[in-house]
Parts: sequence; structure tokens; C-alpha cells
Amino acid sequence: MVKMGNAGIMMTYEMSSYLEQQLEKRFTLFKLWESPTKSLFLDRYADSVRAVVGSTKEGADSELIDSLPRLEIIASYSVGLDKIDLDKCRERGIRVTNTPDVLTDDVADAAIGLAIATLRKICACDGFVRSRLWRNGDFELATKFSGKSIGIVGLGRIGSAIAKRAEAFGCTISYHSRTKKHNKSYKYYSNIIDLATNCEILVISCSLTEETRHIVNRGVLDALGPKGILINIGRGQHVDEHELVSALRYGRIAGAGLDVFENEPHVPESLFGLENVVLLPHVGSETVETSSAMADLVVANLEAHFLNKPLLTPVI
Repeated sequence: MVKMGNAGIMMTYEMSSYLEQQLEKRFTLFKLWESPTKSLFLDRYADSVRAVVGSTKEGADSELIDSLPRLEIIASYSVGLDKIDLDKCRERGIRVTNTPDVLTDDVADAAIGLAIATLRKICACDGFVRSRLWRNGDFELATKFSGKSIGIVGLGRIGSAIAKRAEAFGCTISYHSRTKKHNKSYKYYSNIIDLATNCEILVISCSLTEETRHIVNRGVLDALGPKGILINIGRGQHVDEHELVSALRYGRIAGAGLDVFENEPHVPESLFGLENVVLLPHVGSETVETSSAMADLVVANLEAHFLNKPLLTPVI
């Protein structure tokens, strides 16, 4: 283990006790959330911070970056980078890393789990038993998952892992992405409306950009149709939540499995009373094994930077 106590690292919020421990063993760690206000923290520590560790919950916007004159690197405890101002980082020559690959399996597993839970009404079944309703009669019939047609928006690492799992259930795969993947045999649709029209389960697994914000709108939901299921393990902002709630309430789609929401941790209360939706608190990658692997990768990137070695997973 390399100790670099003169390198000041700022964590933006309390994201992982294991990560905190590993950072404290090697660096001087500053915890933003322990300060009464961000301005007081910056007044005291701004000149000491050489690295920021954030995630998709709280990263580093242009204001924070500008307030840290000695900032050299931002290591994100996530794959997503939508909470980091990448243009500002390029302008300042600040390195950026993330944690790809190590969470791919968990998020893909969660997507398949959400699809099965939604179609087979797993959560409603659980409530049926716990409410002692079974003694009054059998639960209603659910819908089969095996053999369904799956449309995936974003066929990157996670999207490809979802496709591989779905194929094991006899599902047919099609996808939409910015460009056609010539190394994939799945059917490609150049626009999401055509994909939604031709699949039974639409899975969102693309990155969040200005182009993909609200990529799932009323038109897409109507194309998916009254027998269609939406699964979102991407970002909440991919979906127009107002239109989604309306589609679920009035049967314009059959159901949804959601791990992410537009204004986390605030979830539309109108979703709570619906039995055709399964809700997760953004835990797609939240396993003990993956959390540790992500933390180790964050630390390894920081060590590499301060030892002037190549970064393991550079973004910038």
C-alpha cells in the first residue's frame, strides 16, 4: 500500500465506508458533508484539495471546480459522468476517471430482475401472501418473461450484458443506439420509436446526455403500447416521468420496472399506489462485492495519478 498523505482528497458525500477507510489509509481525506456549509468547507480546505471523489449523486460542477485552485483529478465512484462538468475539466486540464466494467454484471442482473418482477408481479404476490389474502383465493395470472422481444436503448457494456442474459431466456433482441454495432447480430433500429413499436419490453441503458434526456416521451410510450413494459436502469432523466405516470395509470403501457428517477430520492407519489410498477431505490450496482470493487478502482486511479503512472480507467 502506497501512502501519499500530502495529497488532499475531497469526498462530496458519504458514499461508502470502505472507500473512506481506503482513502484515509493513503491520503489526507476531507469530508464535505461534515462541514456545516460548503462555503465554510471551501474557505478552510480549498487550497489543500488536489482530488475530488464523487458519483452520479453528487459530483463536481463548474462552480465547485472553479473553487478548487489545486484540483488535478476527479475520480467518480460510478460509471455515469452526468454530475461532472467535463468541459470545465478539459478547460482546466483536470483528469477524470470512472468505474466501468466492475458494475456491469450487477446492473444487468437488476434489469432482468426488474423485468421478471414486473411481468410476474413478484412484489404484488409477496404483498398478497403477507396480507393473508391467499386463504381467500388464488392470486391473478401474471405474464411470462421467457421468449419476449427485448428492445435495448444503448448497447454498451451494460446493454450488451442485459442482451446476453435475456438471450438465455429465449428472448429476441433488438436495439437502438447512436450508431449500428457491426459486431452484433441483433436487429438495429435507427430511431427509438421504431424500436418501441417492435418490442414487448423496452430497456433503457444508455448514457445521459442532452440528446438522451427524456428520450422516453409520450410518443415512445404510445409506441410501446398497452402490452409493453418499460425497464429503466439508466438515469431517471431519460424518462418523462409525468408521461410515464399517465401511461401507467391509464393502461397505455402494461407496466414498468424502475431503478432510477428524475429527482432522486424524491419519487412521484402517484407511483406508490400502482401495482403495475416495481420501484427500486437506485440500487442496480449496490452489492457488497461491486461496491468494494468500485472503491478499489477509485483508489487505484488516484494512486496512479499521484505516482505519475497511467490511469486505469481514464475518461479525460
